[in-house]
Amino acid sequence: MADESEKTGKVERRSELRTVVEEYHGVEFHAKVPGPIYQFKIWNISARGLCILVKEDSTVLDQINVGDVLNMKYYLNRPAGSIKTLNTKIIHITKYDTGRFKGHCLVGLSILS
Repeated sequence: MADESEKTGKVERRSELRTVVEEYHGVEFHAKVPGPIYQFKIWNISARGLCILVKEDSTVLDQINVGDVLNMKYYLNRPAGSIKTLNTKIIHITKYDTGRFKGHCLVGLSILS
């Protein structure tokens, strides 16, 4: 039986295989309860972790820190509309002053459970 790459003619060319990252398309969480619910698209940066892109002047950056563990709702790609709630650790907050992400921070997430 042919695998998907043989059927489609598409070959994985990325240096790192994507796994968990491709499972989800968005995330939602409270930084502090009570407080606003924040929603972000998940960025496919690397297989080692998930990232969200946050404007550098967003109030959420005042409410989260590296090392925080938050209960986050992840929106799955399949089946559409499915949600998983997972404990997630903030592993980095990286500010960008130039390039594609200028004026934003990438916030790295690591799913714990």
